[in-house]
Amino acid sequence: MADLESPKGVEGAVHGSGGEPHSDAPDGQDTSRTRVDIHEPSTNGGFPSEAASPLRRLLRRGRRVFGFGPAGTSPPRIALYSQGMIGFGHARRNATIAHALRHSTMRPVIMMIAEAWQAASIPLPPGVDCVTLPGIRKRRDGTTCSRSLEVSDREIVELRARVIRSTLDAFQPDVLIVDHQPLGAAGELAEQLLRLHKRPGVRCVLGLRDVLQDRVWADPATTDAMRAYYHAIWVYGDPAVYDPVRELSGADDVAARVRYTGYLDQSDRLAYAEAESRPLLASLPPGPLAVCVVGGGRDGFALAETFIEAALPEPMAGVLVSGPFMSDDVRERLRAGAQTRPRKYLLNFLPDPLPLIRRADRVIAMGGYNTVCEVLSFDKHALIVPRVDPEPEQWIRAQRMRELGLIDVLHPDRLSPEALTDWLARDLGPRVSSRDRIDLNGLARIPELLAELLAGTRHVAVAGSGV
Repeated sequence: MADLESPKGVEGAVHGSGGEPHSDAPDGQDTSRTRVDIHEPSTNGGFPSEAASPLRRLLRRGRRVFGFGPAGTSPPRIALYSQGMIGFGHARRNATIAHALRHSTMRPVIMMIAEAWQAASIPLPPGVDCVTLPGIRKRRDGTTCSRSLEVSDREIVELRARVIRSTLDAFQPDVLIVDHQPLGAAGELAEQLLRLHKRPGVRCVLGLRDVLQDRVWADPATTDAMRAYYHAIWVYGDPAVYDPVRELSGADDVAARVRYTGYLDQSDRLAYAEAESRPLLASLPPGPLAVCVVGGGRDGFALAETFIEAALPEPMAGVLVSGPFMSDDVRERLRAGAQTRPRKYLLNFLPDPLPLIRRADRVIAMGGYNTVCEVLSFDKHALIVPRVDPEPEQWIRAQRMRELGLIDVLHPDRLSPEALTDWLARDLGPRVSSRDRIDLNGLARIPELLAELLAGTRHVAVAGSGV
C-alpha cells in the first residue's frame, strides 16, 4: 500500500513502506507569524532595560495612539506560561485555553510563553502569539539542565527567567495563568511572581490538571507560593471524578482558592487543527481505523511496539504516532515492523492529533490528561495503558474513568500483542456519552472564571497584596 501523506511542515511522516518525511511548509500557510523573542542588545547582560527596549517603547506608543491599555478600557491581556521539559501536554493545554478565551465575549489579547519547539508546532488562533524559551529537560535525579545549549544549569534557568521577565514587563498582562508548577521550572518564575504581586490589579492563576501527586501539596515551597502569589487555583477536572483537596493532605489552607472548571472539551479546537491534518486524513485508507498515541514517546516504546505487533481485524487499518521524543533507532525498529505488517502505518509526529483521534474508531493510548480529554470529547472506544511509575497519576485517572464506564484500562504489566489483538477484535457495543457522566464544560467555564477574577467579584486576597 502507498505511504499515507503526512501534513507538510511537520517533522516526520506516515510510513507504510519506507516513505520519507516532508519538510516544506503547508500550501497557503502563512509562515510569517511573528513570535516575540526578546533578545535585544543592551547593557543589561544582553537583555533590554525597561527604558531602552524598542518593544516597550512601541507598546507605550500604541497605548497613546491606538488606545489599548489598562483593563476596562480595552480587551484584557492574558499571559499563559507552560514550563516545557516533557512532551506537549502543558503547552497544548494552554493553547486550548487560549482558543476558548479568544472565542469568548472578552476577546482578550493573549501571549503564550512556552519552549520554542512546542510553540512552533502547536496551531494558534488569531490574536494569540508566543514568546519562546530555550528548552530544558529533567535528569533522572530531578535536576534541570539545558536540552540543547551547551551552558550550565544555572545559566539556562537564568536565561529563561530573563526572557520571561522582559516579556511580562513589556506585555504588562492583567492576568498571568501558570500551568502546573507554581514557581515554574526550577523556580524560574519566583522573581517575576514577586514583581507582579506588587503591581495593582494584576491577578495570578495557577492551573492544575485533575490528578495531583501528594508532593504537590507536601512541598512547602509549593504551598507557600500558592498562598503568597495566586488569587485563584483552577483545577481542570470534575471533583466527582477526583478531588485533590479532599483526597490529599495539606491542601486545607489553599482550598478556598480552588475552583473546578470541569474537564476540557477538545472538540472546539478542530477548526484550527484540521487544516494541517487534511492531507493526512485524505490519505487514510477507507474503513475502520485504530490509532495508537504515546504522548511525547519518551517512555512509550513498549506500547508502540506492542501495537505494531498486534493483529488487526479485517479490514481495520492502524496508525501509530510515535512522538517527537522517541529516539531515532527505536523509531527505525518500529518502521521496520510496520513495513512487514499489512495495514500498519507509522507517523513520526503530528502537531495536533485531534483530527486523527476523531477519525479513529478505536484509540489505544497512554493515560495523559490531554489524551484522555480527547477520547472523552469524541466518545471514542479507548483502551488506556497508563504509566504507573514513578508516579501513579495516569493510573489513578484511568481507574476513575473506567469506574464510570468511559474507557477500558490495561495495566502495563499485562501489555501484550495478544491483549491488544483481543481488544481490537472485541465487540465493545455502543459508545457511552461522556457528557452524561462527567463535567466536560471546562472551556465554557474558564472565560466566566476569568471575567469574575478581572471584575474582582470572586477572588481571595493574597497575603500582603492589599486586594
